[in-house]
Amino acid sequence: MSRILIFANGHLPDLDAACALLRPDDTILAADGGTRHVLALGRTPNIIIGDLDSLTFDPSTSSGQALRPLTEQGTQVIQFPRDKNETDLELAIQHALTLKPSEIIIIGALGGRLDQTLGNLSLLSDPRPFENLRATLSTFDLRLDDGVEAAFFCRDQVEVQGRSGDLVSLIPWGGVVEGVRTEGLRWPLSNETLYPYKTRGISNELLAETATIQIQSGLLLIVHRRLIPNP
Repeated sequence: MSRILIFANGHLPDLDAACALLRPDDTILAADGGTRHVLALGRTPNIIIGDLDSLTFDPSTSSGQALRPLTEQGTQVIQFPRDKNETDLELAIQHALTLKPSEIIIIGALGGRLDQTLGNLSLLSDPRPFENLRATLSTFDLRLDDGVEAAFFCRDQVEVQGRSGDLVSLIPWGGVVEGVRTEGLRWPLSNETLYPYKTRGISNELLAETATIQIQSGLLLIVHRRLIPNP
């Protein structure tokens, strides 16, 4: 399996920009209410997962009624009880990892509620190995992206793909990040240390289409804001 796109039930600032992220052969997994974004983009989810409490906003329609047209098209539904310890997105990520994709893009997980956004970012920083996979998130290409803004973690080396002038912020996550080196950013860093209580890495800029970021230790959050959304 090449790519999985997970749709969360958050804010999408630009439907056209989000649509540009999709490929015809993507496997689409909707985390409960994220189904609405999939349908708005003219696609049908392959899988819907969650407690299904946000699947419909019409009080006269049950979740079963809302699901029927989708299941008739082959959508798989994995339902959990409403009283659970995980968010629907966490359950969706866990399921996606068992499918062993080359890349996971989470759409609709930025913006809206601050608590949800911070929680969604935290999900990407989990250092623990996953049951039955013998792997951690560091072995997967996993990022949040809505077509306008993307967020992902650097544990060793990453590339940022965009356009000249795009904003790139480097934010130490949970502690000091040492040995930071960058290529392709307007204000380069050369073997520097970034501290979580300083704003040294905020609002750098791409000089061309690609920038490279390396670190020696720590966990670095990369936030890439496209000044012009993907065509």
